[in-house]
Amino acid sequence: MINSMNLNGLLNERFFRNFLPIPATNTLVVGQFVPDFQLPDIKNGAEVRISNYRTKQPVILAFTRIFTEKHYCPFCFPHIKALNENYEEFQNRGIELLLITSTDRQQSKIVVKDLGLKMPLLSDPSCRVFQTYGVGQALGAPLPAQFVLDKEGKLRYKHLFSFLDHNASVERLLEQCARM
Repeated sequence: MINSMNLNGLLNERFFRNFLPIPATNTLVVGQFVPDFQLPDIKNGAEVRISNYRTKQPVILAFTRIFTEKHYCPFCFPHIKALNENYEEFQNRGIELLLITSTDRQQSKIVVKDLGLKMPLLSDPSCRVFQTYGVGQALGAPLPAQFVLDKEGKLRYKHLFSFLDHNASVERLLEQCARM
């Protein structure tokens, strides 16, 4: 029934698909390779494949929660801004920071412009990659999570959303990268 509805804004098909709470089921273990994926980078117009970074540089995957181009998770919005403000610091240390959202291409283009994003924004409106990484979902969108990968593509740190500790801070992510 939802598929036949033409819904826009906050109450869209993706919202209803992700409405019921599902806790994180991530089983990735530190030291293992993470699942490969390919998503469009809305900011730069290219397709990004995680395996292309192997042997080149460490990568942080920052899964974030954006409901629509104008509705942000109150826990994720300050995190997105902090990551964006510190993007050059990650770059200066040879680390790529990839922000991943479940908003569609059009919504994501508005997010890039409105927030003046410096970092790549990967769009996953099907939530396929969010599900592959087992980050969970609630109230209309997948939950946030952060994964630090070494330059070989192996997991070195993961942070899954909890109400006590929403997102890994910029400082914690930089600290984890410094340990590699």
